[in-house]
Amino acid sequence: MRKYLEISDAQFLKEAVPGLDISTAFEQRVNFGERADSIVYGDERVERLIVRGAQPDYSAALPLFSVANGRFVSQFDEEHARSVVVIGNAIADSLFPHSDPLGKQVRLNGRVYEVIGVFEKDPGLFGGFGVDQFAVIPLSNFHKNYPEVRDVFLMFTAREDASLDAVRDQVVDALRRHRHVPHNAENDFDVADANFLLTLWNQLTGAMALLTAVISSIGLLVGGIGVMNIMLISVTERTAEIGVRKAIGARAADIRVQFLLEAVILTGAGGIVGVLVGAAISAVARALFSIPTTVSLFWVAMGVAIAIAVGVFFGYYPANRAARLDPIVCLRYE
Repeated sequence: MRKYLEISDAQFLKEAVPGLDISTAFEQRVNFGERADSIVYGDERVERLIVRGAQPDYSAALPLFSVANGRFVSQFDEEHARSVVVIGNAIADSLFPHSDPLGKQVRLNGRVYEVIGVFEKDPGLFGGFGVDQFAVIPLSNFHKNYPEVRDVFLMFTAREDASLDAVRDQVVDALRRHRHVPHNAENDFDVADANFLLTLWNQLTGAMALLTAVISSIGLLVGGIGVMNIMLISVTERTAEIGVRKAIGARAADIRVQFLLEAVILTGAGGIVGVLVGAAISAVARALFSIPTTVSLFWVAMGVAIAIAVGVFFGYYPANRAARLDPIVCLRYE
């Protein structure tokens, strides 16, 4: 039921809101149906890409789309609706494995385009689409060749000396007036900004961190109780050994240190194995799913230290119990 935004709205906002630095429009086509978008060069073919029409300021407003080789869409390209395209790194590698893509003629959905640039490598997060899967053409050319796409997106940045929240409110007010939205009606458009995305990300990661902490605490408690039970069984099975050691001069502190060391070695080895498994999972996720995982040396050290601390804490009671045994009783034990 909403009216579509217009490409001209970007220029209107630039003129109406003094705090704006960049105001640009773009459209995109994502077609994964029976007739998926494709780009072809010679015998090489790439399908299921995202075709986006953008204005020259687009890459400045969204630095993620920075060009590694060649150039981005220019004002001349936009004014003359030129058939030029900037392709993602993965598309370039697939179509031109042994040659330079710049200046080559490709067919984008059957239409001839000249490759003028290649984006920086960006595979995306969590297996999703990244810049590698994009083909960007001038917005005027996109509008001419895909008139059925009516959704227009506006993107703007605020000047360094302006408040983002204030500029956001000014943009909303200007668009409401421009679109004749009644004063008591809700916006007939949506606005998303970096603060909203950052808040959402912090909420998600905060919840994940809390959940991880709860699960880890339960795991440490269960593991610690298991270590304590193992050490108590070990003390019971080695009662005669303890008696012999005490009879030949071992002090209570020696017995206590012996069993504490055994508990620490047990939990420390478990911590090291856990770190190795975690590092392996991180490497697999990075290699197969392009998830930018890293192994922090600080948290590796913290993990092993916590494992050792669990061994000391839960191993002290069995070790102290062994240290307090009467050597006469121990020598009688069978």
